[in-house]
Amino acid sequence: MPRPWKTTFGLTALVSLAFVLATLVIGLLAYALTHEAMEVQLDHRTATETSALLERAGAGGTPALAELIHQRDAGHSTASLGYILVDPQGRRLAGALDAQIPAKAGYFELLHYGKDGAIAQALITDLPDGSRLLVAADRTVIDEMDITILKLFSASFAAMLLLAVGGAWTVGAVTRSRLRRFDDAAQAIIGGDLTQRMPLDGSDNEFDGVAKSLNHMLDRNAALVENLRQVSSDVAHDLRTPLTRLNNRLDEALAFSGDKRTRAIEAAIAESHELLEVFSAILRISEIEAGTLKRDFQELALGDLVEDVVETYAPDFELSGHALHSTIHMGLRIRGDARLLSQLITNLLDNALRHTPAGTTVALNLTASEAFVILEVCDDGPGVPATERDRLFSRFTRTEASRTTDGHGLGLALVSAVAQIHGGCATVLDKPGFAVEVRLAR
Repeated sequence: MPRPWKTTFGLTALVSLAFVLATLVIGLLAYALTHEAMEVQLDHRTATETSALLERAGAGGTPALAELIHQRDAGHSTASLGYILVDPQGRRLAGALDAQIPAKAGYFELLHYGKDGAIAQALITDLPDGSRLLVAADRTVIDEMDITILKLFSASFAAMLLLAVGGAWTVGAVTRSRLRRFDDAAQAIIGGDLTQRMPLDGSDNEFDGVAKSLNHMLDRNAALVENLRQVSSDVAHDLRTPLTRLNNRLDEALAFSGDKRTRAIEAAIAESHELLEVFSAILRISEIEAGTLKRDFQELALGDLVEDVVETYAPDFELSGHALHSTIHMGLRIRGDARLLSQLITNLLDNALRHTPAGTTVALNLTASEAFVILEVCDDGPGVPATERDRLFSRFTRTEASRTTDGHGLGLALVSAVAQIHGGCATVLDKPGFAVEVRLAR
């Protein structure tokens, strides 16, 4: 069942409604405070006028007070103020205000006066001789202020409500339009167009951020699919020969007898072991490229690890007539997998041993930049033609010069995969001999 409050329009409408309600509360609060302030002002005015009358009348008592009220009524010197002065028996002594004086002394909020039912705010004061004085201020100014505030508030509330509905609809429409473009791209990808990507509008907003992340994911998936296709093609192409040899060995074993059959079977077993090693290497590279091994990454001292591998290979280099020199900056630490990094270094050193003649000097350097740890393995051997360097990190790639040596062209492919899973890359440097630089994120 749809839940409108979980849609873009619904969420926007809820936020807008909250602003509308806030406007309503603020408006009512402003109205109440303003109304109360005006009433307090009128009370203060009646109290001030009462004090002024009593002070001026002074010792003259009620007759002097009545005279002052006559003067004020005659001269209209106090606009919107009205007066009533009555004796102890309730007979009017002065004051032209057409109203009945309340029985109770003090402030009286709603005093009706005149034939048209006007309302005043009054202060009734009991005098020492039993007389009573009423001073009233007309409430028309409060009523006019109330009407003005209500009109302004109604207009503001209507505008806010209109903006809320319009804003919710606009945000919902824009969001639906952008999501529809995402959905169209997704449907195209589902339909088989793997080149399709989420659209960007160049605004660098949240939608563009999500689109970039999705496109990065799609690029990664496309690369994995291409890898799978390439692996299938490479396996079909490069393993055809060893599989054919294995088949021939088995055919020979069937045809021979005695020692010849034994030797044929042993040769077939050797071929099968070689094929198993190739498949294991391919699976290892695919596992690394999938990125699932990142969950096992730990903080490790790369300098110590490199030093251990170099010490392990030193005897092999010495026996083969190669020279191995290393410059290792100790104390460099990264997050990674020690086994994968050991395999990376091993492959580079194996590559130097296998494809360079005796007397070659191999140098291993471990340094660092601000963002990367840099491992460089270079030699002064015959090197690789520049035209072949770009494809060296692809599976089953072997140069013409290396086809007479053992191997299947998977060593540098694994080096590249390990570098990438550690947030870096592997490149062949343009130097004399052969040099590989591996960058690993710090």
